[in-house]
Amino acid sequence: MVDSIALFAALTSILAKIGIEDVNSNLATAIRTVVVVVMSWGMVFLTNTQGGITEISKKSWIFLILSGLATGASWLCYYRTLQIGEASKVVPIDKLSVVIPLLLAFVFLHEEFTAKSLIGCALIGAGTLCMVL
Repeated sequence: MVDSIALFAALTSILAKIGIEDVNSNLATAIRTVVVVVMSWGMVFLTNTQGGITEISKKSWIFLILSGLATGASWLCYYRTLQIGEASKVVPIDKLSVVIPLLLAFVFLHEEFTAKSLIGCALIGAGTLCMVL
């Protein structure tokens, strides 16, 4: 399953770069979002988990909505940047989304930040800089 995550993430970037040629980036993001919505709800119904919607707490609703807004903003920025830039430079910057959540998890969620995490963050950050400069 982990290999699939990397494969699909890689395909997302390349397919998006090809797909947004001569298409407004906001329109492209909207089309992508509709596909994601249909796939997501399809999985909910396929796994028969739609009944759980009534059990979601108010707090969870708020944070899921905020997460959705952050995702939308991320996708809009990503597609616009991908449209005007080179995929080989845009994608590494997007992958800083690995480093930033680790730092935020440490500050806001009080998750453990190990030496291994710190070294990994530093290497990802340095690697990103090497790829985009």
